[in-house]
Amino acid sequence: MNAMDIKTILDALPHRYPFILLDRVLELEVGKHIVALKNVTVNEPFFQGHFPHHPVMPGVLILEALAQAGAILGLKSTQQALNGDNVIYLVGIDEARFKRPVVPGDQLILRATIERTLRGITRVATEARVGGELVAEARMMSAVRPL
Repeated sequence: MNAMDIKTILDALPHRYPFILLDRVLELEVGKHIVALKNVTVNEPFFQGHFPHHPVMPGVLILEALAQAGAILGLKSTQQALNGDNVIYLVGIDEARFKRPVVPGDQLILRATIERTLRGITRVATEARVGGELVAEARMMSAVRPL
């Protein structure tokens, strides 16, 4: 069980503000699963346009947050590190479903569980919850590739 703060997350992923969508890793069991946290605040840049009168976190950004959690799990589990010569790509999303909107003040708990790793592609089952309630789920695949 390895927690990660934002500095460690930034060391692991190539994403930067405003596109880093994880605040903390709460739990990481290499080869098995990850639990991460995203605090959703009204100051997020996307709320200015989505939607000003009724702010809702875009579903694609919930999926991106899940993908970032899955990427950390995949990198740590395969003992790969990103450097100037490679990058991690999201290569597939299947069975994505959204159950309810995510709004400012919500705390997203993001979970990814490895289903398999084959030929450098890691497949994870993911879910996002707010207050224990499922808000989104998907199966995703990522791969480290040369630049």
